Amino acid sequence: MGVPVLHRLALNESPYPPLPSVRRAMRRAVAQAHRYPQFHPDDLTERIAAWCRVCPGSVAVGSGSVGVALQALQAVVEPGDTMVHAWRTFDAYPLLAGMAGARPVPVPLSPDGHQDLGALLAAVDHRTRVVVVCNPHNPTGSLIAADALRAFLRRVPRHVTVLLDEAYVEFARAADPPDLPAFLGAHPNVLVLRTFSKAYGLAALRVGYGLGTPDLVERIRRQQLPFGINAVATAAVEASLRAGGELRRRVDTVVTERERLRQELGGLGWRVGPGHANSVWLAAPDPVDEGAAVLTEAGVLTRHYPGEGLRITVGTRKANDTVLTALAGPVARRFRQARVPVSGCSVHTVLPSRE
Repeated sequence: MGVPVLHRLALNESPYPPLPSVRRAMRRAVAQAHRYPQFHPDDLTERIAAWCRVCPGSVAVGSGSVGVALQALQAVVEPGDTMVHAWRTFDAYPLLAGMAGARPVPVPLSPDGHQDLGALLAAVDHRTRVVVVCNPHNPTGSLIAADALRAFLRRVPRHVTVLLDEAYVEFARAADPPDLPAFLGAHPNVLVLRTFSKAYGLAALRVGYGLGTPDLVERIRRQQLPFGINAVATAAVEASLRAGGELRRRVDTVVTERERLRQELGGLGWRVGPGHANSVWLAAPDPVDEGAAVLTEAGVLTRHYPGEGLRITVGTRKANDTVLTALAGPVARRFRQARVPVSGCSVHTVLPSRE
């Protein structure tokens, strides 16, 4: 038998269940489960639009942000078109491209884990119909500054749709949120993707939304599955929006724990860059494979990219302490011993053989 899983920190889920008020709304909706939901989620669309201060025609709702992304690809892609995206990124994007009949074109991240905007632009050609940009990025948590993003979007041809994936935007304290109506008006080829799975803790209910100009959103809505958003999910989202203050405090707690993890992992010898999602990213050449192994032995599930990196979702304080204890073990000690201080700096030497 394997080691029992104590902490699930692999999927960037919230460590908290839905709020009590949200659970009450869900129970009320369950009592009406013999009734169909709306053919199209018009009421929920209007509620999200009011919350985002945009017109209802600028909102598309789907089965998580990934569902809206698929609707968008189906709306704009023809067979033989290409979709440009950073790699690594959210694993679903290459799969979605194939489902829509497009060929994915991966563009390597920069060495510091950022999306290389210049390289993404260089990969755009006459066959490109979609470019994907994640901000904050998944899995590294890196953030594109507002000025750099605006400059990038100005250079993307208007016939190319940009999927601006903001699944983790609620955790990005360094973000400079734009005025949405003005932003969408300036960039009519952009669809902003957001979700209730992460900060709102409703991952199992699968509700996401896209924000764009009415012309673009109308095309995307044509791909919407009738009765596609169930009534329990709708009730949970609407109750969550009413509980915005409580949910912001939860997000603040996650951000505080994220920064604690970053600082304490740095003290153990791991190089952890600034992160803006609900996770921390450990990258090679740090011993990420060994780190994944000791975490598994400690009963912690994480997202391991062999030879590349390790994404650790921020969990409860107990879960995060388990992570820190595991990574302070023999792997971290050997790693620290491979750093030789020189005049207040650190010189990284080759790690010892593990044969």
